Amino acid sequence: MVQLLGFGSNGSGQLGIGHQDDVSSPTTARLELKHHQSIKKIVAGGKHTLVLSDDGVLLRAGSQTPGCRFVNFGNINNEPIQKHDCSTLTSENGTGLLRYIDCAATWEGSVGVLEDGTVESSGVGRKGELGLGIGVTTANDAKVIPSFPPDGTIVVDISASMSHVVAILSNGHVYGWGAGRKGQLGVPGIFWKPRRITEVQFRATRAVCGKDFTFIVGDPQHGEHMILGSDKWFVITNKPSVLPPWKDIGASWGSIYVLLETGEVLSWGRNDHKQLCPPGFPPVAKVAVGSEHAICLTESGKVIAWGWGEHGNCGPIPTDFGHDSPGFEIKYAGKVMLLGAGCATSWMVVSNLVP
Repeated sequence: MVQLLGFGSNGSGQLGIGHQDDVSSPTTARLELKHHQSIKKIVAGGKHTLVLSDDGVLLRAGSQTPGCRFVNFGNINNEPIQKHDCSTLTSENGTGLLRYIDCAATWEGSVGVLEDGTVESSGVGRKGELGLGIGVTTANDAKVIPSFPPDGTIVVDISASMSHVVAILSNGHVYGWGAGRKGQLGVPGIFWKPRRITEVQFRATRAVCGKDFTFIVGDPQHGEHMILGSDKWFVITNKPSVLPPWKDIGASWGSIYVLLETGEVLSWGRNDHKQLCPPGFPPVAKVAVGSEHAICLTESGKVIAWGWGEHGNCGPIPTDFGHDSPGFEIKYAGKVMLLGAGCATSWMVVSNLVP
């Protein structure tokens, strides 16, 4: 049995736990998964969370900004969670029911990638982050982004931060839309529809977005990488010339994290609340990065969080350490399958949970 546990900021019900109070201990989300279902990805905006199941269902908790295509879970009125057949939760896209294969979240918007290759967005995007065209700032229902991706390509990776979105295509090209005045989308400006970021000269495989920058990487074995945008917190100045072989990447609002094949977490950028990986940290198997904190699963099976944990997103913090102390171990039972982190929120997908 798989369960989703959340902790941290919950003022809009974005943890999906049935109320709107912050919690500092892993708490079961009111999300019913069928026995054959698991969770593939968790992303979060300012006041909402998207959960993508491995069979293509996209669910949402939190602030009820526009975006009704996605099914809500964890309502705050303590009503029973309605049971649904999976097929009724997928997207109707003209020819029938489709499944989602990826997703991303801006501050008030949601983006879903469908199995037929189309990309949808919904919610609010005042700086073009919906990608639906000039002046379109609200989509009450999920709308298909026109003419994207280009014919013959599919989206293989998508990421977002507060107000910009970046997608990697199957041919290695990079596209972005939304707020780009700091150069995080290449040429400075606001882009109301997807624009190819031609400044990237290598075949890209992944991208992650900070508040005012974009971190783009190539083949994990080749070390190619590029940072576009603001150099605040010296995210560009302090980047390594070549990345060692890596397994995963992440970005907070002001820092960058790279999980290396060796289990080391390479990090640089903002550290005024100890957001960077503590020195001498044990080998890491999984890592997830939030707005100003990170949570990881060590190779020995411990879940540890560090960074700014003012909302409980780094777990119960001892009173003699203060809110910005790194390296807090999170107590849990079961096997951790996946980690997630958002705007002062943390998530654990755990199987075989023991009461």
